[in-house]
Amino acid sequence: MNTDAPNEPNVIIRPRTDEDLSEAASGLVAVHAADGYPVEGVDNPEAWLSPPGLLAAWVAEIAGQVVGHVAISRPQGEEAVSLYLKQADVTEDQVSVMARLFVRPEARRKAVGERLVQEAAAYARRQNLALVGDVMTKDAAAIRLYERLGCQIIGRTTHTYGEGQQTSALCFVAPSD
Repeated sequence: MNTDAPNEPNVIIRPRTDEDLSEAASGLVAVHAADGYPVEGVDNPEAWLSPPGLLAAWVAEIAGQVVGHVAISRPQGEEAVSLYLKQADVTEDQVSVMARLFVRPEARRKAVGERLVQEAAAYARRQNLALVGDVMTKDAAAIRLYERLGCQIIGRTTHTYGEGQQTSALCFVAPSD
């Protein structure tokens, strides 16, 4: 189903390739300049876009330009995973972590973030994996997106980064159906 406005170029969601990393990294730096997200990784964005345990990553493309990104990885000690394991009857190998989600400022309000999250969630369902993650409380637009898509808040955590800096975050699980 095409949800684009009549005169808007189509948004394409597709698996990320190695050739996409440079353009995705450039987008990440632009998002950081606009929003302060992410709070880490901007000094080496190509490496940051491929977290340890990476299972899959996708990009959003409009008119041939990478305008968004999301990744799913195996758990690496995230608090969202710990919280979910305490609440659900699953083991860690049945859980995946959504991360590295961003949409360039000029591509917002085109359902790009929504479609990236939906692609990640569909992948997790096909792999029989729960999909968890966290979002900093300062990132209100991302929280609204997750809530609109039916994600459930499963707890709170403190995200530590840089030289002992901290910020509060909400942990969530995506719908499984």
